[in-house]
Amino acid sequence: MTKEDSDPMCPSDTDPAPTPVYDARRLVGSDACARLVLDGQVYTLRITRAEKLILTK
Repeated sequence: MTKEDSDPMCPSDTDPAPTPVYDARRLVGSDACARLVLDGQVYTLRITRAEKLILTK
């Protein structure tokens, strides 16, 4: 990730406590789909046939 690609809402890799990294395939499992909850709202994370990630509400 370059400085231009960095997300200002996430700490940088040089911070004392780096941002956790998760393997999307482990999150979604064999169904290629997982449900995530944020503040009571349910989101769906899926991997498409084109190997892209889509997060929908």
